[in-house]
Formats: sequence, C-alpha cells, structure tokens
Amino acid sequence: MSKAILMQGNEAAVEGAITAGMRFFAGYPITPSTEIAEQSALRLPQVGGKFIQMEDEISSIAAVLGASAAGLKAMTATSGPGFSLMQENLGYGVMAEIPCVIIDVQRAGPSTGLATSPSQGDYMQARWGTHGDHPVIALSPSSVLETYTLIIRAFNLAEKYRTPVIFLMDEIVGHMREGVELPDPGGLIINRRKMSFHDGANKQCYFVPEGEYVPAMKPFGQGERYNITGLAHDESGFPVNSNEIAGKLVGRLLDKVEKNADDICRVEEFAMDDADTAIVCFGGTARAAMDAVLAARAAGKKVGMFRPVTVWPFPEKALLARLPQLRQILMVEHNHGQMLLELQRVTRCARPIHFLGRVDGTVISPSDILGKLNEMEGTHHAE
Repeated sequence: MSKAILMQGNEAAVEGAITAGMRFFAGYPITPSTEIAEQSALRLPQVGGKFIQMEDEISSIAAVLGASAAGLKAMTATSGPGFSLMQENLGYGVMAEIPCVIIDVQRAGPSTGLATSPSQGDYMQARWGTHGDHPVIALSPSSVLETYTLIIRAFNLAEKYRTPVIFLMDEIVGHMREGVELPDPGGLIINRRKMSFHDGANKQCYFVPEGEYVPAMKPFGQGERYNITGLAHDESGFPVNSNEIAGKLVGRLLDKVEKNADDICRVEEFAMDDADTAIVCFGGTARAAMDAVLAARAAGKKVGMFRPVTVWPFPEKALLARLPQLRQILMVEHNHGQMLLELQRVTRCARPIHFLGRVDGTVISPSDILGKLNEMEGTHHAE
C-alpha cells in the first residue's frame, strides 16, 4: 500500500514526467519553475536520462525538439518571459510534428513583472503565441496529485498526436506542497508515438493514410533518412512551394486536434448536477472556487464549479451541455479576462456572464468569490 508523501507541484511534474518516460530535459532556470530544472537534474541521471542547462530558453526548446526527433521523450520548463522566447520553435515543433512537453509555470507580468507571484496571464499566449494557423493542446492542473497524473496525460497526447503539448501550470500549484499518494505506475497508460519500419533514404516519412491525421515516423537517424523543416513540405519532408500541398498539410495539422477534441478535452465538474450558477475557472484558481461553492451551498445557493482541465482546445461541448440549466455564470481567473473571452464566444452570452479577476500578484480568495456571488444575486434581483 502506498503512503502519503509531502510533495511540491513542481516536483510532482518531474516525477510524473519520468513515469511517462521523459528521459531528456533541457532548460534555463526561471522563477517560479526553477525547481523543475533542479529536480530533473537530480532525477534524470538516476533513470538513465540526460539533463542539460542551456544558455537561454530559445536553445532549450531547440535541444528538446532535437532530442525528441531522435526518439526520446523530452521536456522543458519555463515561466512567462521564457515562454515568449520559445514561441518560434514551438511553431517549428508543430509544423515538423515533433512531440514534446513545455511546462509554463505562470507568474505575474507583463515583462519580468512579479517573479514569485501567481498569475494566469499566459492563457491566450498558449493558444496564439506562435505565428500562423496552428493546433494547440494545453492542460492545466489544480493540485499536486493532478500535476503528477496530468503531465503523464500531456506526454501521452504529445506522442499520440505528434505535437508539442503545453502544460499550463501557475505559481499557486507549482509552489504548493500537499500530501499525496502516487498511483501505482503499473496501472497507468503510457503512450508511445507510432513508428514506421521502412529503411533507406527519402521515404515518405510524412505520409498519412486517408482518414488518418498522424504520420508514423522512425526516430531520426535510426535507419530512415528524411528531412525535417519548418517550411511547408511534402510527404518526404522536403520543402515545396505548392499552395495545394501547403493547404493540405496545415489543414491536417489543425484537423488532428480539432477533429479529436472529444478525446483530448477533459473537464472537472463539482456540484454541477443541480447548479443554476456556475463558477468557471482553471488551474490553481479552482482551490478557492471549490471552497466558495461549499460555502455557497451551505447558504442554500445552487452554485457549482466547471473547470476546464484541457484549456486548449476549449471544451465547448461540455460547457454547452450545462448551459440550459444555468441562469448565470461567474468567470474567475488570475488575469484581466482571457478565458472570459472564450466563455463569451462559446455561449454567445446566452446567459449573464460576470467576471472576477486579479492582476496584482495576489490570490483570489473564497471570500472574494462569495462576495462576487452575493453582488450577482443583488444584480439579478434588481433586474
């Protein structure tokens, strides 16, 4: 029987990644993600993996992409300023279909902001940070235990869909310590990318059968020579100047995420069965939201919590399924209203949507949420 151990969120990210098969980490220390690099430096040599501290975040993600192309499960970790520097190579990973995991432990900004303070200000950057039309998968944990299990899922999705996956933590979860009982690794599902078995030069490494979306590719250098590029390319991986081929390629990249949204999207619902008011939140903000729901319920209010675990693609279907029972929604996030925009887009404001945010580096408390709920009731009655 497993026993509870005291573990920090950043430490749990490393332990979960190693369980998922991560054997290469390249990164540059930055608060509040530094413990991930430190723990990776300690743990990877113990399991036959490699850790390297790079000179900056640009080279870090470049090294990660190279290691993954060569067949290793690879990861990096950063915070807002470093995440900005990674965006160009993030787009390269999407176009070249190189699986990896990028952890962003969000802190208050803009710029270097408040380096040790909580924020969720990178939500839109996770979706739109790199250039061009591109798919994005981003997951956000709300507890230490979920950080462990969810980063395993991040690697599984990266491998299954051959794409970078963003693990959008925040300082609240990254620096939180909780007693956790880690699951038996033998009972976990661990995915590996599809492999091809062709030898020789210039095979159709990016060939995808009709009706499928993800190519099967050998690790680079293991018997099959092919080209890797961020340019629009044909099935051999070599650049082309064909609008038709480029359109087909980018369309497939988008489709492999958008058409598999049911497989990718996950939500957590708390007390939503009879709720007429939903608190929508993600990541560490769920801690305060859940306490607020319990207090509101004790006062006789039908309040529930709806939390996207997969934050990109946004879980539209699950939210719309709850919309008919709701009379109002409260969006709570540690930013100026980034997921709020998605909420408004998906619901088309069919219900009143209220907002509680914070950008000063302090946390939103359960009492803050309760106060906003009371204010909303006053507004509702006045109407």
